[in-house]
Amino acid sequence: MRDAGGYVELKVQPADGIKPLLETIEQARKSIDVMIFRFDLKPMEKELVAARERGVVVRALIAHESSQGDKRLRQLELRMLEKGILVARTGNAFVRYHGKLMIVDREELHVYGFNFTALDLKSRSFGIVTRDRKAVTEAIRLFEADTLRQEYEPEEEGAFVVSPENAREILATFIKRARKQLLIYDPKVTDLQMIRLINQRVKAGLDVRLIGKVSKRGENMRVQKQPGLRLHVRAMVRDGDTAFVGSQSLRAMELDARREVGLIVKEPKTVKRLLETFEMDWAKTDLGAKEAKEAKKEEKQKEEVIAEVVAR
Repeated sequence: MRDAGGYVELKVQPADGIKPLLETIEQARKSIDVMIFRFDLKPMEKELVAARERGVVVRALIAHESSQGDKRLRQLELRMLEKGILVARTGNAFVRYHGKLMIVDREELHVYGFNFTALDLKSRSFGIVTRDRKAVTEAIRLFEADTLRQEYEPEEEGAFVVSPENAREILATFIKRARKQLLIYDPKVTDLQMIRLINQRVKAGLDVRLIGKVSKRGENMRVQKQPGLRLHVRAMVRDGDTAFVGSQSLRAMELDARREVGLIVKEPKTVKRLLETFEMDWAKTDLGAKEAKEAKKEEKQKEEVIAEVVAR
């Protein structure tokens, strides 16, 4: 039995792997709605088929194409249809249909930064699970609209972030509200408005750090490559108490012309784990190691000064 209310949980890749996906599908009792951009996880496909065979209504909304082309997605569609899974393909209203989510029993929402692929499960990425009623309801509305190729208009202001409908406004506000710290995972930040807002936070003296890449306009930011892992997530942590995880980079195309999905959360344990993961990754970067060494040196100097004062 699932808890009601404000349950939130964070999935961290590659540490958590495929197990949470399989367990989620196995625990479904009534329905599973899943958005797919890329998919090659045979165990997950097998579990979806098993859910269908035990009476769960399984619906898959598959992107009309990915960067790998249409062939693999068409083959997935045919396999699913053969097993009784209800399949729809997205229209071509967007440059790319890039969102990844799963809705279970119409009461639990999973928003992922990673695709359902072996490569992404080996990459640094995150997923958010929530039972927030407003977020779940909006996700259901989005799934239904895109399945029927109808327009989607968000009804609730809040945690559910959808490109191109509300992502630019919500994420700009997220950045502007930072007061002490802004930590960012993003493969490539290029949007001029977002870079300007982040630069304003830097000039205001905030601790702003980015793991990923940024265009030359962000050259004054503290930016480092993801250490030791492929990076495949878009996430931000603000002031240690609010976080965003989703599929939209801070790029104009992903904010304004593609279907992307994200979620903003405030649940303390979830935000804390995201923060700790970022700090762990940052500490492994060249700049992070340098900053840690300098901080240790400063601390030692302070201790020496205090010891000298006490000795007098």
